[in-house]
Amino acid sequence: MANLKRGLIVSCQAVKGEPLYGLGIMGYMARAAVAGGAVGIRANYVNDIADIKKEVDVPIIGIIKEVYSDSDVYITPTLKEVKALLEVGCEVIALDCTKRTRPNGEKLEDLVKYIRDNAPSVEIMADCSDFEDAEIAHKLGFDYIGSTMRGYTPYTKGIEIPDYDFLTSLVKSFPDTKIIAEGGIWEREQLAKVCECGVYAIVIGSSITRPKDITQRFVEALKLC
Repeated sequence: MANLKRGLIVSCQAVKGEPLYGLGIMGYMARAAVAGGAVGIRANYVNDIADIKKEVDVPIIGIIKEVYSDSDVYITPTLKEVKALLEVGCEVIALDCTKRTRPNGEKLEDLVKYIRDNAPSVEIMADCSDFEDAEIAHKLGFDYIGSTMRGYTPYTKGIEIPDYDFLTSLVKSFPDTKIIAEGGIWEREQLAKVCECGVYAIVIGSSITRPKDITQRFVEALKLC
C-alpha cells in the first residue's frame, strides 16, 4: 500500500449515540468517497476499519476513540488501542498529541516508540491543537501533523476553525513534515483557503459522511427564510 497522497481524505466515522453507529455501513461510505476521488480514509473502531479495508484500496488513517475516567484524551489514548490498530492493518495511526495527561499515566513517546519498533512501515499522525502540540509531534518524529484538535482542548476552546493562520504557521515552521488540515471545513470556499495555506492533505468528515449534521445545518438555514 502506498503512503498517503496529496488530496482529500474522507473521515468515515459514527460513534456510539449517532444514528449510523453499529450499522456496518462505513465500508460503503468509504467506497463512495473513494469513487468520488478521496485519496485516503480516516476511520474509527476496529470493526469499521476492517469493513472499509474490504471495500477500498487506499491508505487508512486509523483511530480508536475510547473514553477513560482519568483522562480527557480519547483519540487512540493508550497502548491497548495502538495494538488493536496495528492488528487490523492501518497504514497510518493517529494519536492525540495534546499536552493533556493520558489514561493510566501512559506517555505519548512510549506509544510512538512502540509503533516504530513493532511496525516500522506504519506512519503516525499527530492530532494537535496548538503550536506547542505540533512542536512536540515534530520532536517525536511524527510523519504527519494535523490540526484535528484545534478548538477541542481547554486551551484552544472558542478558536474559529478552520484556522488558516495556524495552518500556514505549521507549514512554514515544519517544512520537513507533512501537514494535514482537519476540522471545520463545510464549504468549497473554506477548502480553497485551506489549500492556499500549503497543507499536504485535507481531512473532511461531518460535511460529507454525517447526514444528521448536514440535515441540521439546512434546517437551521430554513429558520432564516
